[in-house]
This record gives sequence, C-alpha cells and structure tokens, in this order.
Amino acid sequence: VQLQAFGGGLVEPGGALKLACVASGFTLDSYTISWFRQAPGKEREWVSTIRHGAKVTYYTDSVKGRFTVSKDSHTAYLQMNNLKPEDSAIYYCARGRPILSAIRNENVYYSWGQGTLVTVSS
Repeated sequence: VQLQAFGGGLVEPGGALKLACVASGFTLDSYTISWFRQAPGKEREWVSTIRHGAKVTYYTDSVKGRFTVSKDSHTAYLQMNNLKPEDSAIYYCARGRPILSAIRNENVYYSWGQGTLVTVSS
C-alpha cells in the first residue's frame, strides 16, 4: 500500500508540468488527496486538495488559476501551468480522510508519496 509521485523536472518560467500520484494496493475513490511542497530551507506547505466523493477542489492562493488537481480511481494529478521560479520545490502527494478544516494539516494524512522535484528556472 503506497503512493508514488512522478512527473517533476526542470522547466522554464511560464512552462507547464503535470505531476502524477499513483496508488498501489488500494484505490483513491474513498480518499482525499492533497499536494504539498517544500522548497529548500522552507517548511512544507499545502498546495491543493481534492476531496473524496464529490471531488471538490481547493488551492492555496498563490497557485489559484494556474494549478488544477484531479483524480481517478488509481492516480491523482496536479496540472501546473504558468510556472514561476517560486514554484520550485519537492512536491508530495498525501492521502487521508481529513475534515475540511484540517486539509492543510500534514499530520492528518495516512501516507505520502516519496516526492518529486520541480525546478522552474531559465
């Protein structure tokens, strides 16, 4: 039972990447999936969430309008457009069933992917 994150890389400012978070040993249907990121020298921060069930989505203000989160039964995605240097970080996916008020709290998640590095630079 694990999550694996893929899709990071080096991209120029204004470019796009699509991250994938693949589930092994379980399906994502009944889980909320969130994406977090951690830049060098900074704390890990919440980026986006897609809730189980109705699949309602939430985003931190800095990525609204640029990032889109989605998921199917086996994979969650984070489409990142118009990337900026400040988006550079290791991106992690996490699964859980947090209440809405807790989605930004990394301690409520059951398991995490290993992280994938995104570098935005010219």
